[in-house]
Amino acid sequence: MLTLEMLKEMAPDTVFAQGTVSEDSQPMHWFAQRGGIEDWAICYGPIDWPDGKVLSQGAKFFSEDKIKLLVPCDDEAFKMYRY
Repeated sequence: MLTLEMLKEMAPDTVFAQGTVSEDSQPMHWFAQRGGIEDWAICYGPIDWPDGKVLSQGAKFFSEDKIKLLVPCDDEAFKMYRY
């Protein structure tokens, strides 16, 4: 489970989780990445995109349920999610 303390200990831009998920009936690759100020986000993009493109140009998840499904986190860590 992701905690605020874990976010604080990570270096900026660390990818700390990844996987694949179906979004709009299409397989997507996703990455959870720490930001520069102890925030974080999950970016996703087409499965055939290179990892760097997903991280720089991918869409973000906005549903709390989806975010917590992909990256289980406590309330403090969730408050640091960057929409």
